[in-house]
Amino acid sequence: MLPPDFLTKLAREYDLSHEQEEAFVTRFSRKENDLSVAESLHISDQAFRTRMSGVYKKFSIGGRGPGKVRRLHDLLLQKYQQSHPIPEPSDNDLDIDALVQEVRQKMKPSIQQQCGTIKVLDMTQPIGLEDIYTNVNILEKIIGRRRLAQSELLQGFDPESEDFYRRGLGQITEPRVSGLEVVQRYDKLLVLGKPGAGKTTFLKYLAIHCANSQVLRERIPIFITLKQFAETQNQPGFTTYINQIFADCDVTEAQATEVINRGKGLILLDGLDEVKEEDSDRILNQIEQFTDQYHTNSFVLTCRIAAREYTFEKFTEVEVADFDEEQIQTFVSNWFRVKESDSADYFMEQLKENPSIKELATNPLLLTLLCIEFEDSGEFPSNRSELYSRAIHTLLRKWDAKRRIERPQVYKKMPVQRKEDLLSEVAFTTFKQGNYFFKQRDVEQYIADYIRNLPDAKTDPEALLLDGEAVLKSIEAQHGLLVERARGIYSFSHLTFQEYFTAREIIAKADLEELANRVLEKRWREVFLLTPGMMRDASQLMQLMKQKIDRLVASNDKVQQFLSWVNQKSSSVDVSYKPAAVRAFYLSLNLDRALFLDPNFGFSLSFDFDLSLNFSLAFGFSRSLSHSQILDLSFRLDFSLDLSRLLYRSEIIAPKLKHSLQQLQDQLPNPEEDKQQLKQWWEVNGKAWTEQLRSAMIEHRNIGHDWQFNGQQKLLLKRYYDANNLLVDCLNSDCYVNQKVRQEIEDTLLLPVAN
Repeated sequence: MLPPDFLTKLAREYDLSHEQEEAFVTRFSRKENDLSVAESLHISDQAFRTRMSGVYKKFSIGGRGPGKVRRLHDLLLQKYQQSHPIPEPSDNDLDIDALVQEVRQKMKPSIQQQCGTIKVLDMTQPIGLEDIYTNVNILEKIIGRRRLAQSELLQGFDPESEDFYRRGLGQITEPRVSGLEVVQRYDKLLVLGKPGAGKTTFLKYLAIHCANSQVLRERIPIFITLKQFAETQNQPGFTTYINQIFADCDVTEAQATEVINRGKGLILLDGLDEVKEEDSDRILNQIEQFTDQYHTNSFVLTCRIAAREYTFEKFTEVEVADFDEEQIQTFVSNWFRVKESDSADYFMEQLKENPSIKELATNPLLLTLLCIEFEDSGEFPSNRSELYSRAIHTLLRKWDAKRRIERPQVYKKMPVQRKEDLLSEVAFTTFKQGNYFFKQRDVEQYIADYIRNLPDAKTDPEALLLDGEAVLKSIEAQHGLLVERARGIYSFSHLTFQEYFTAREIIAKADLEELANRVLEKRWREVFLLTPGMMRDASQLMQLMKQKIDRLVASNDKVQQFLSWVNQKSSSVDVSYKPAAVRAFYLSLNLDRALFLDPNFGFSLSFDFDLSLNFSLAFGFSRSLSHSQILDLSFRLDFSLDLSRLLYRSEIIAPKLKHSLQQLQDQLPNPEEDKQQLKQWWEVNGKAWTEQLRSAMIEHRNIGHDWQFNGQQKLLLKRYYDANNLLVDCLNSDCYVNQKVRQEIEDTLLLPVAN
């Protein structure tokens, strides 16, 4: 693995093309094989080999096979060693090493005081940084600069599929590298990241670890908040400012000069995007001049993505990666340990049960908000829309305000409320179209269409589009709610936010009919669950949903007959549950859902109710056996035990039922007998035995009817069941529904529709 700067210089000496240089530098600066490098460059394996063939030719590396890689690597290593000879240690070197140790010791208390704690959002007390710190991962390719099509971003992302898991919109395949490793690899690093990604925390961690000789031991950390530097009285240059930092730690000017001149500084420049607009050009020029003049020092500069088109030719640009599962777990464990709470495991359990909330946890700032919310009450708010509103409020207003950061108002007539309205329109428009990723020009047009109606808006279409671009970049850089996922392609930072803003727009437009029409679309589920909690009165929405669901099956005679049986059967059992819950039970049995119920569920029911469940389980087993070619011992024992439990239940209820079941059990071979013998018996007698069981179920319990639903009717019933389940979830959410409306809906759930 060789330094990218060295490889880039060599590539130009040997006149490599741009594509060849990219492949060459990537291949020999990383510990990756050819296939991994090709994937990281987003090209095919064949295209990578073609590029490398040209590289070998220009370096005069002949022959075939993998030996060419080794021979070229040996040549490169030789050239690197020739250009970077290892010097013999001199008295001067020994002197500078001693000076570094001395100055670092003097700087350590100041660095600890400046960087040792963090306090964000509504934290009442600061927390020790090392107590809470979670290792940062870095992406060496900026995500928003990838050249990918919308279809490529959507691969594996289908919210309507049965097995859809909310993986979020920001899933990436780019390799992650430890932040500490990247800092040691590059002397000049520009670390980009979304708002709240942990850039400042990472820089503070670097400063402390360097001061403690745990990383970059030959350097001395100097932490500079660029906003404070820019606003310092008399506008000093970096040299004067750094000398003052040293002086405050009892380091003489001569020692400070020696440290910087000899390239022993680790100069950490935090928050380029936080510098006021009127100071920006001056600070940029000073950074360029200082890093050129003292280029042997190490520099790490942080900035928000999309803040401005900064160009630092000699800096390597990288991006802070979102938290993954392991980082979330580490952060949460650290947080609750510091708070002397044992809630970490329960927090993670709740996070897994709420995938839409879990999406937010990939952002360290929002994860901190979730921990604070959870810490107060021991659980997440029952009204999720309130939680999402607070998260959006944090990104739109609170985060910068808490740190007294003033950002340029790109569009003077757009306060925060208007930005929320704009984001709601964009969310609703794109979500309705099924667009989770949208082209930059499209979202700029949506923004232009919105701002043309604001006071003092421009009328020229081209000028409006330019304003649309500026507002888009402002929302991305300042708030991180819209994110560039690939070159020219945007999405909301989290699917949760797109759904929240969609619900907000539906309420603003009072377009409840539009929402109710989507009751069968799985991808709208979260919007349905959010909307009632955001309304003053959700009664009308609940009624519209009920009407749409009933209309789904109203014209299907077979399904209506089935629902009549469900109602008749549920009315005949004496249980303490609500009638709608009993109807749901019998409906679910005929959707093959009983096989997935908790085995303990039956014991909490009355014997009559429980027997129906056990009949269905037994019949389900028998049907499975009739289609099975392999009968293992455990399955045979399970089936035998299930029949035994049926016999136990039936003895309490009806002697005739017990007699029928005993006859059926007597027909079965002993489950302990030879497996092959049992298989042969079942192949000959299984179908007839199953029909006898069905007859007993129908005669004694009025269940087990063969409704002979076709594929379309089965799908219709499943959609009907799922839609009613959604309606119940909405009713049970933290929302206001008129008591009369609520009771009417509950009383008529899963009933046949009167013609």
